[in-house]
Amino acid sequence: MIHPTAIIEAGAKVAAEVEIGPYAIIGPEVEIDAGCWIGPHVIVTGRTRIGPDNRIFQFASIGDEPQDKKFAGEASALEIGRGNTIREYVSINRGTADGGGITRLGDNNWIMAYCHIAHDCQVGSHVIMANGATLAGHVRVGDHVIFAGYSGAHQFCSIGDHAFLGMYGGVSQDVPAYVMVSGQPPRPRGINSEGLKRRGFTAEQIRNIREAYRLIYRSGKSRDEALLELETRLADQPELQQMIDSARASTRGLLR
Repeated sequence: MIHPTAIIEAGAKVAAEVEIGPYAIIGPEVEIDAGCWIGPHVIVTGRTRIGPDNRIFQFASIGDEPQDKKFAGEASALEIGRGNTIREYVSINRGTADGGGITRLGDNNWIMAYCHIAHDCQVGSHVIMANGATLAGHVRVGDHVIFAGYSGAHQFCSIGDHAFLGMYGGVSQDVPAYVMVSGQPPRPRGINSEGLKRRGFTAEQIRNIREAYRLIYRSGKSRDEALLELETRLADQPELQQMIDSARASTRGLLR
């Protein structure tokens, strides 16, 4: 299962069921669980833990040093969950001391060619990053988020569950759950209703989320006023909790 030209350095822990292609390099602190496929010329280094059933395609760079001038060689890590697809030339850096020391990628994500996930990012599960999408350091991404081609997020931004960033949409402020962002410059354009339909949200739930969006973005109320009003609806509309939590947790301000 391991090609004879691959280099597995002493100390690496590779499960018996892992397949490693030609000229791949696996560093001494790397752990790879069962069912993974590591393509040719992939480099996995640093204190990197890769869960089961991941596929990493050729020329990806996984777990190398963070691209942060403050990094001074301190111990840091990268954790990747299970069932992810990581395509050609993707780079995912491990964390820094300032950011908690760990970059994390959840489960069942689809990371297309040339994407970059920087140091200390915390990426959820079922995320799609189309070609060239980029996350700067310390970005937090919820579950079921979609990044269209060449979109991305400024450092320390948060992107809520089920959000959608359109092509070339580079955001510098936070995006709450369910919100769709597009245009140049990128601006909120409504909710990700098509994505919500595909994930089983009912017509009533989608209508409630759309009304919540209008209250936050179109009513003229302050963020706190809008969120307080939305909280009164939670008993009958629990689907609003994710939007409220992600908006209230914003530290960079909501993108408007």
